[in-house]
Amino acid sequence: MKKILLLLIAAATLIAGVKDLDIPSFEKMKKAGIPVIDIRTPGEWRETGVIPGSHTVMFFDPAGRYDLEGFLKRLLQLGIDKKTPFILVCRSASRTKMVGDFLSDKLGYRNVYELGGGILNWRRHHKPLVPPAR
Repeated sequence: MKKILLLLIAAATLIAGVKDLDIPSFEKMKKAGIPVIDIRTPGEWRETGVIPGSHTVMFFDPAGRYDLEGFLKRLLQLGIDKKTPFILVCRSASRTKMVGDFLSDKLGYRNVYELGGGILNWRRHHKPLVPPAR
């Protein structure tokens, strides 16, 4: 009985949290229509550009403050609920890890992914970037 309980706990841990994607997996999911949410700040979007087709939805402002209610409202406007798969992008994947784990572990979003290494990794691989929409 104790072994079964440990297996169940281990299995639950495997499905919780944000799931990291390498670039080929990210591109495959994006091509399949999975929404990409860039959570960086407007200054960061302008500095590097954004991945074509991504949605710019700031989570943390430059001072580190956040508006969780506003962020979740914007996700719903994009058709993203707790069951919808979506991919988070930030500069280096540290913010997406934090936000993705929170959405998954605390709010029950079950299909949260992140671009491993963030925009920095995307740029290292010479992948396309476009100016953010105004």
